[in-house]
Amino acid sequence: MCQPEQVSDTASAPPVCVLGLGLIGGSLLRAAVRAGRDAWGHNRSAQSVEAARADGFDADTDLVAVLQRASAESALIVIAVPVPAVAATLTAIALYAPNCPITDVVSVKAEVAAAAARQGLADRYVGGHPMAGTSASGWSVGSADLFREAVWVVGTDDGVDPGIWMQVAQLAVDCGSVVVPAESAEHDRAVARISHLPHLLAETLAVTGAAGGPLALGLAAGSFRDGTRVAGSAPGLVRAMCEGNRSALLIALDEALELLQSARTELAEESSTATLVDAGHAARTRYDNQETWDITGIVPGDDGWIEAMRDAGRRGGRLRRL
Repeated sequence: MCQPEQVSDTASAPPVCVLGLGLIGGSLLRAAVRAGRDAWGHNRSAQSVEAARADGFDADTDLVAVLQRASAESALIVIAVPVPAVAATLTAIALYAPNCPITDVVSVKAEVAAAAARQGLADRYVGGHPMAGTSASGWSVGSADLFREAVWVVGTDDGVDPGIWMQVAQLAVDCGSVVVPAESAEHDRAVARISHLPHLLAETLAVTGAAGGPLALGLAAGSFRDGTRVAGSAPGLVRAMCEGNRSALLIALDEALELLQSARTELAEESSTATLVDAGHAARTRYDNQETWDITGIVPGDDGWIEAMRDAGRRGGRLRRL
């Protein structure tokens, strides 16, 4: 087994069981082990499991055995599978490890929370979403450093168990991230704008650029590469992410289309792109200059702690230590 390079601040932290060893799940397993956590993983692909084992990690293709071990050791289960596989994964957890605390790293939160509730696991579940990744996928491209200084959303839905919330937040911190508390539906509305819509815009730009033929692609440089980077992501993963957040994404997409249509009208009638370009520059400047601050003094379990966490997250608050 790999030896940890650093030890978690929480000596009593539970073991971690990661279900899904792609880019995010595989990176999480690596980061948890490096932090000194006892951790193991599952993947359906024998090739991925063999690769993880070759790298010195504890992994198995036997989901039942992995979950039974998690149950016996009261592990924190992390669901790291694509959206279409979440329901079946939760069904297996309900059968073989219903006593375990559960989180996930899926890019939509309301749908996963609803699926957990349907399996009677709502009181064991706290959603999570590390805002990190690349256009690559699979175990081989994972890295223990993927989450370093990244934002990791931890769900603050009504009725969330404060003890499990702390376990999930501690895992995020152990992996090198900063925690942003957010309610599931609010999270989904936000990521539709800053994660899911950019994927559709990148696909659009890639298709439009390629339509210009070899000359256009031969001239493409930094702006095209940057703007289309996420179009290199596996199409199935992009579809699952975008379609899983359909309602919120439709609103963001409509707004983007309206902006583009207005820009087209202005260019056609006034030979100008000033309105969109100026507004876009101002919006990017707000992003570059956004202020964040460390959340302190809110204790999970105290009266009003959930709404206090949500409010702090909305206003730029971050948890860096617990």
